[in-house]
Amino acid sequence: MNEKEEKTMDNGLTISGKDMKSVLTIAGSDCSGGAGIQADIKTITMNGRYAMSVITALTVQNTTGVTGIMEVSPEFLRQQLDAVFTDIFPDAVKIGMVSSPALIEVIAERLVFYKAKNIVVDPVMVATSGAKLISDDAIEVLVEKLMPLATLVTPNIPEAEILSGMKIRTEEDMEKAAKVISEKISKSVSEKPVAVLVKGGHSICEANDLLYQGPDESVVNYRGERIDNPNTHGTGCTLSSAIASMLAIGEPLFDAVYEAKTYLSGALRAGLDLGKGSGPLMHNYTLYEKV
Repeated sequence: MNEKEEKTMDNGLTISGKDMKSVLTIAGSDCSGGAGIQADIKTITMNGRYAMSVITALTVQNTTGVTGIMEVSPEFLRQQLDAVFTDIFPDAVKIGMVSSPALIEVIAERLVFYKAKNIVVDPVMVATSGAKLISDDAIEVLVEKLMPLATLVTPNIPEAEILSGMKIRTEEDMEKAAKVISEKISKSVSEKPVAVLVKGGHSICEANDLLYQGPDESVVNYRGERIDNPNTHGTGCTLSSAIASMLAIGEPLFDAVYEAKTYLSGALRAGLDLGKGSGPLMHNYTLYEKV
């Protein structure tokens, strides 16, 4: 499509070569394609944005688990970030798996340097299979250096328990944990508090999520249906990338989360069944709806 050509998409947006918004994902690679960089690129593309990626680690994994992780060096990570930001400046940034303090510090420093915007941090700590994906000392650096730069942080229930230091058993607990997390990561930020989306899909009723945007704004509960699909590999990656895709075009945070959840529900409802374990989502389900 050249600069003079335009196309109207299903969501009503008219895009041209000059109007295309871009989203950068900074995350680990999943060789089985269900999570990480691969899930992010699929999600960003299916939501109508131009996807770019900076890889923090290569993982050996499939639907049954993670058996190996090989990190990139801090210098190579820096070079990737510089290559992207100095050429195609992203309209939004999604950050997923970053497993060591040195890599987190590089990302934070570069995001500040380039004045990155619309940052969504998905604090990937444990894979769907249960495998641990971040070192203990990296969590503190993540909270102190990277999360304060975010527009939104998206922990699931187990991650929210780690970040808040409390058990989450009810929706009231979700709200309390979100408040604790927001206050913890916002203490070094003088501007608007960092918003926190606690995802209830792991254990709280009917996959409801809770958005906390600070003490001066109301708490939003997103009611979701429990979709009968055991294949949930990469759901967190998919949701955070979809949110970043919506923020890239200027959607308000409330709407961005709602639209991202709608996309995720569709990808789950499509019922893709691949692999011997918790399989991937059908990120391209909308293509098949048109056939």
